[in-house]
Order: sequence, then structure tokens, then C-alpha cells
Amino acid sequence: MNTTTLLGDKPINRMGYGAMQLAGPGVFGPPRDPEAARAVLRRAIELGVDHIDTSQFYGPDVVNDLICDTLHPYPENLKLVTKVGARRDERGGWIPAQTPEELREGVEANLRSLRVERVDLVNLRRLPASHGSGVPMAEQLGALEDLRHEGKLDLIGVSNVDAEGAEQAMDLVPVAQIQNSYSIMDREDDPILELARERSIAFVPFFPLGSAFTGGPAKLAQDPAITRVAAKHGATASQIALAWLLAHYERMLLIPGTSSVAHLEENVAASELELDAEDLAALEAVVQVGRPHA
Repeated sequence: MNTTTLLGDKPINRMGYGAMQLAGPGVFGPPRDPEAARAVLRRAIELGVDHIDTSQFYGPDVVNDLICDTLHPYPENLKLVTKVGARRDERGGWIPAQTPEELREGVEANLRSLRVERVDLVNLRRLPASHGSGVPMAEQLGALEDLRHEGKLDLIGVSNVDAEGAEQAMDLVPVAQIQNSYSIMDREDDPILELARERSIAFVPFFPLGSAFTGGPAKLAQDPAITRVAAKHGATASQIALAWLLAHYERMLLIPGTSSVAHLEENVAASELELDAEDLAALEAVVQVGRPHA
């Protein structure tokens, strides 16, 4: 299996790291053990991770501050990817921040907290209109495109989009990645993955091991198809789920999150697993878990 691909036109290792879990409970406030969080970041770099997914609204500021305090000055090949479209209230509630002005403020906040002049990629995290986001996508992406021309970001991605939104975004600006919920147990966004495949752009599944709603890694470990393939390879169920994603599309980038060095090492090792045709056929039998919808 090829362990590298492209993000835009830049080579990147396909196994990255999602930093959201480095904040406190509910992605709010500081972690219980800041030194353990720093150890995870340092170990990720040692293991060859060159793609960290973060956001200023994780904490807020907490995760970006940890990344900056631990890794700055950053390794030359490290890609810092962030997202805008929300902010937090004083109790940790999530508030839409979807207007062009708020998106600009969000990018500037990320630049400040990460202590960089330019972010490698900014994802526009879309929210449904029912959550107070009636801002046209063209205005949102126009704001990010302006920031790109100003040199404050290099690439634009979209997150939490439906197929219509993904197509619209790709018609408006050069989209370098789509970041949506997707896993071996949740293939609801197969049509969006196919759009990424048709356009040869990166697809980044958040919740690559499932979410709390779908049972996460514990649910993976209960699936008979996954456990059979895992036993064959001497691997964990989570490693098989990650290897399946990598085998599913050559421009799949993974950002599994963890606050544990041991889990980080397990996740990164999954990129070395080679699933054969028999494995992939067996994994088609994995039971799909429905996603909650508002």
C-alpha cells in the first residue's frame, strides 16, 4: 500500500493526526494532563506524521496553544490544517460563525494561536440552515479565496457537506479536500467519496473509527468480519478499520485522534497493514450503523 499521497500538489503521509482530543471534556478547556498531550504531539512527529488537523475553537485556543508550545518552530514538512465556521461561548457551547467576516476572524485567530503567517489548509465547516447558517456558500468560499490571495492560507477544503454542497464548492474554488464523517461502519457518504475520486482530491474522514453515536472502536471490535480479518493479521479491530479506509481510495488521508501515545502508535502502525482481495471482500460484510439525523 502506498503510504503517501498528495494534498493539493504537496506530498503528504496518508496517516495524520487529529488533535481535537487534546482539549478537555467536550473539547473545552485544558486537558487533565498537559504534559501527556505534549508527549502525543512529540511522538506523532517522531513517527513521521506530517499532517495535524486542529482548530482554534478546540478549547478554544487550548489545542492550538499546545501544538505551538510543543512543536514551534515547526518541522519544515509539517502541514497544519484547521477549520472555521464555529466559535464557543463561555460555557463551551458551540455557536455558528459562518458569515464572511466571522470566517476571516476565525482564520486570523488560527494564525495567531499557531504563530504562523499562513495555514496550509483551511476547511470551511458547513452547518445546516436549521443551526442558524443561512449564509450562501459562494460568499463563504469567496472570503476564504480572498484570504488565500492575501497569502494567509494555501489550500481550501470543505467539511460536513452533502453531495450538492461538495459539487457547488468544487465549481466555485479549487477544493483540495473534503472532510466528512466516514468509516467502515458508516458509508452513508459514499456518493461524496466518489465525487472526490472523480476529481482526484483528498478525502479526509472524521470519525474514521466511528463516533460515540455509532459505538466507536468498541463496536468495531464486536463485528465478526472485522475480528476475523484482525486475527489473520495479528492486528486490532481499529487497525483493520483504518487499513480498510486507506485501501478504499488512494487519496484517503486519515486523522485519527487520541490523547494516548500507545493508541497513537497503534493507529500509525495501521498504515503498514496490507489487506488483500480476500480481506476486502470479507469486510464488505461489516454491519453498517445508522447515523443520527436531526
